[in-house]
Amino acid sequence: MYVYHHEVRYYECDRMGVTHHSNYIRFMEEARVAYLDHIGYGFERIEADGVFSPVVAVSCQFKQPTTFKDVVSVEVGIAKMSELKIDFSYVMRVGDKIVCTAQSTHCFIENGRPVALSQRLPELYQLVCREKEMQEG
Repeated sequence: MYVYHHEVRYYECDRMGVTHHSNYIRFMEEARVAYLDHIGYGFERIEADGVFSPVVAVSCQFKQPTTFKDVVSVEVGIAKMSELKIDFSYVMRVGDKIVCTAQSTHCFIENGRPVALSQRLPELYQLVCREKEMQEG
């Protein structure tokens, strides 16, 4: 698991003083981008190779609220993968307290058409497979 840290900003909070739920999707994206950079095949490289990775699905289960200045630690990993999609998992914590669990599903496309990751970006596919194996082992 890779851990990304995000400090909640004032503008991310609603009138009740808690982090607005929509921001957790942003935290997930920040963590996912950092994670791919960490494993050595970032989004800039994916897109430079002519491939894009849109979000196909996202789900969040909110457990506890966060507030301004809280540092949210986002654990990101690979929940599931196939030739065409990767499901990322997220566990967000403030200290030891779980505040949100989530998952996002991403496909890979080139010129608007799905591509098999193992065929089109074999290095990325191998890196993600290795990460998943390390996570499970």
